[in-house]
Amino acid sequence: MLTTKELLRQEWTGFRRPGRLIAMAVAALLVLALGLLDASGDHASCDGSCPTDPRGPDGSLVSDQFYFLHKDLGENGSITVRMTSMTGTITYPPPDHDRIVPGLAPWAKAGIIVKDGVRQGSSYAALMVTGGHGVRMQYDYRHDVAGSAGGVSAKAPRWLRLTRSGDTITGYESADGKQWAKVGTAKPSRLPETVQVGLFATSPGDLTLRRVGLGGATEETRFTQAGATFDNVDLEGSTSAEGWSGEAVGDMNHTDWEKYHQASGAVVGANGTMTVTGTGDIGPAGTEGGRPPERILVGLILGLLIVLVVAVRFITPEYRREPGGSTVTGRVLAAKAIVVGSVTFVTGLLSVGTVIPVGLAILKANGIPLIGVSTLTGVRVVVGVAALLALAAVLALALGAMLRRGWLAILVAVSAIAVPYAVTAVPLLDDGLSQWLLRVTPAAGFAIQQTLVEYPQVVAHYAPSAGYFPLPWWAGIAVLCAYTAMALGVAVSRLPRSDERAVRPRDWR
Repeated sequence: MLTTKELLRQEWTGFRRPGRLIAMAVAALLVLALGLLDASGDHASCDGSCPTDPRGPDGSLVSDQFYFLHKDLGENGSITVRMTSMTGTITYPPPDHDRIVPGLAPWAKAGIIVKDGVRQGSSYAALMVTGGHGVRMQYDYRHDVAGSAGGVSAKAPRWLRLTRSGDTITGYESADGKQWAKVGTAKPSRLPETVQVGLFATSPGDLTLRRVGLGGATEETRFTQAGATFDNVDLEGSTSAEGWSGEAVGDMNHTDWEKYHQASGAVVGANGTMTVTGTGDIGPAGTEGGRPPERILVGLILGLLIVLVVAVRFITPEYRREPGGSTVTGRVLAAKAIVVGSVTFVTGLLSVGTVIPVGLAILKANGIPLIGVSTLTGVRVVVGVAALLALAAVLALALGAMLRRGWLAILVAVSAIAVPYAVTAVPLLDDGLSQWLLRVTPAAGFAIQQTLVEYPQVVAHYAPSAGYFPLPWWAGIAVLCAYTAMALGVAVSRLPRSDERAVRPRDWR
């Protein structure tokens, strides 16, 4: 009986035939070449110099566009307002796309805010009424705390209050200005001694989905605008005797609606009322803010197809090599799995570990904004995709040992792993069906590459075709591991347990 080391050496010697090595090299080159070609062909196009996308305190891309009526505020103080109305406009919504209608986008926002100046991306804490999600306290773009439900009207106004005590901002709401309920507390990053405090309004695009393919959907976004009226404005702790200043944070008043019908801005009335109108959003940027690293892996599916064929072809010839049967045993299958898994992992590590940093550098040089990820997340994507390819190769090997016919094993492996990922990566199938395919098939493992984060307070199309997987990365790779282990278990159960010659396998037909 061969020792484990001798068995591994024997299988490695069998694997390193020129045809297999060339195939693995081609798989790596496809991932590398197609990724770099795609990155090289993507250029920013602007009239003049492209604007710099704002980044939040943690360095991530953010949306930060609103109209701001503000004053200075010191280290201790508060602002209290009564909000009596909130209205908005949505341009050309379905079904006919031929009218401009009154209405509020669900995440239209208006209220009070404390912010580190008027620079886009600076720290802030805001208390607001939204178009469809009630009162919220949000801060530093990623954080969202829910208050009471409902909207605002002249008959049911909302009282809002923000207090500052050093680095701590606390939000309160009230229905009558007497009984106050705490909404939340925030500690925005690095607030200076003097900040800007005041009233704001903004409204993100109205998102609708247009059906395509076999039930898939593509996104359509329309301009919206929101405005709110305030009175009983009480500001304590201001460090300036000057009046209110109004300005747009971010680009505004360039649309035809704002030019010819309703400009974004602020009006301070003689009777103490203030009206603020704005458009945009304050929050994480989502997919519109930049390109995630995994989008560079456009050649991954082609590389995977080659890997699956190589893995199946590494086992199935054993069953037709000799008329008397096969020499494949459980130990031989385990050795083959280690060899094909290791070679595939190293191949994936080299190709993915090269194409992602080089591709990102090319995109950055071409002026393409990138979604920032931590070093740990970047390592997870590179190592995880290499592990995904290795697990897929071992699963294909196990299918070859189970089915013992190369063409059939390749067909099953491609149908179970590659096809679900390919058809869900484009807007072809219904979102619900796509999500289920990426939950219950081995293709769930592709979640290992996801860096996009789903934020409830950001309007986006959270579907596989837009880059959002239904399972977290660890759960997706766990599903693939489970399928691989199950296939290996079934294959081993049908093989001899020693190095003795196996009898000719029974025909499953």
